Amino acid sequence: MTIKKRWNIFDPLPYKSDIEEIRQQVRVDSIIGSLLFQRGLKNYKEIKDFFCIDLSKLHPPELMSDMDVAGKRLIKAIQSGEKILVYGDYDVDGTTAVALFYSFLKKCNADAGYYLPDRYSEGYGLSFEGIDFAEANGYSLIVTLDCGIKSHDKINYAVSKGIDVIVCDHHLPPDVLPAAYAILNPKKKHCPYPYKDLTGCGIGFKLVQHLNHLLEVNENIYEYLDLVALSIGADIVPITGENRIMTHFGLQKINQNPRPAIKALNYLLSNEDTYDVSKIVFTIGPRINSAGRISHGKLAVEFLASEDEEEALILAQEIDKLNEQRKTLDSKVTQDAIEQAELKGLDGKKTVVVASEDWHKGVIGIVASRIIDRHYRPTIVFCKQNDKWVGSGRSIPGFDLYAALEQCSNYIEQFGGHTFAAGLTVNDKDLNDFIQNFENFAQSILHDDLLIPTIDIAAELPLHQIRHDFIEVLNRFAPFGPENMNPTFCAYNVYDVGWCKVVGINSLKMELYQKENPAKRFQAIAYGLGDFFPIIHRKQPVHIAYKILRKKKKNQDYLLLQIEDIRTDY
Repeated sequence: MTIKKRWNIFDPLPYKSDIEEIRQQVRVDSIIGSLLFQRGLKNYKEIKDFFCIDLSKLHPPELMSDMDVAGKRLIKAIQSGEKILVYGDYDVDGTTAVALFYSFLKKCNADAGYYLPDRYSEGYGLSFEGIDFAEANGYSLIVTLDCGIKSHDKINYAVSKGIDVIVCDHHLPPDVLPAAYAILNPKKKHCPYPYKDLTGCGIGFKLVQHLNHLLEVNENIYEYLDLVALSIGADIVPITGENRIMTHFGLQKINQNPRPAIKALNYLLSNEDTYDVSKIVFTIGPRINSAGRISHGKLAVEFLASEDEEEALILAQEIDKLNEQRKTLDSKVTQDAIEQAELKGLDGKKTVVVASEDWHKGVIGIVASRIIDRHYRPTIVFCKQNDKWVGSGRSIPGFDLYAALEQCSNYIEQFGGHTFAAGLTVNDKDLNDFIQNFENFAQSILHDDLLIPTIDIAAELPLHQIRHDFIEVLNRFAPFGPENMNPTFCAYNVYDVGWCKVVGINSLKMELYQKENPAKRFQAIAYGLGDFFPIIHRKQPVHIAYKILRKKKKNQDYLLLQIEDIRTDY
């Protein structure tokens, strides 16, 4: 079932003079000028800074509040031989952060170990079991990464055992902070750090940056930016400011001098293409996540931190098998969840909430995303764990999922997350009340037009106007991601050369052209748009919204159009 989408096409006419001024300053064509304007880049300095990505533009880590306190405590621990436990979440952000920070500590000859909670027996974040492990094994300092900002009771428990805790977390802090030794989080009130959208791994990197300076170990810490790039891509944070810089250089490392883990995945997947953010999200991210979803997150850390290529290949094979198991579970639970949602009926409803005792906790977040792809409503998928319902939610633009959960907090035991993704636990007796209140809140703020997905189109770009010089400049807008998306263009009256075919799961593979220049043809892929096959196969004209991807196969560069939507009328 193809969801009808609204095309929101940017109209340059009201801003013609502004765009012309940009064109004159940097000597670009009107479409590039418009793309710069749409990103809020309006003068030569801003545009130069955007195109000239430089590590020197990273902010000094010392600007983050508590950085000095955290640094001094860690140096004391390293120099006195204290045992340091690196503690992280089991998703990509958490595992990359642990791999990064643990690897650096080992280079500093610190007495360090790491711990990740079990998704099923301990749940998300700092756990009592983890603190007991630290005490039993003589750790006197815990550094949390991608978790801990709300762990008041756990941190008090650690302190009662004589264990100091340094929190490195990027989630929204509560009004009252836990009693940690130091808290690194740029979202803290009054924290002067200029960039607020770092990942948990990014904050871990800033701490490493600070320690590297203080300890004078002269470690090339920028070699760790590949891990930061993985966390940025997988955690779907804005790729602006520092995140864009770190992703740019992290991708360089991944593509030009990959660590053993990435080399092993490339070998296993017969990968010849270069990685961009999208490829991280769809190839590396799910495999790293599968360890924590199906087995244990420590496997992902062992894999990412491995310095031996043979060991990395063995771990890559194990992780890839877990990913295959994850995909099988994902497919089964998705089918069951969609059937349950549609059986309940969706007419008039603005949310989807489904629950089953039989579903696997490791895939419910993915399933929530799949349901949004089909029905485009804020979605929460619950599974039963012991006597409680554990849920994972995903949202759509215009609906702040975290704020919605705050409004329903009377019926929630605990929750955490972001605007578009969150996790929660609900007692059995409160589930129905929660579902009703969640729907009521959505009814109060979600207008019907927000339930129609919108494609923001940067400009009309006929296929025959796609030139080499245009692509060269467009590539300099990368890396692409939230708040710096690969622009979507539209083209009208487009034809397939005649060999359009359905591939994969209801997707189309085509070669497209326009009659203005039939010789200029582009390979194209349209995921989930197989319903349009009969029209395109009959060589009827269609209108497309598309992105331009630069691909590589057998060391040959080529362009691929990724079709976001197809229309048969304007």
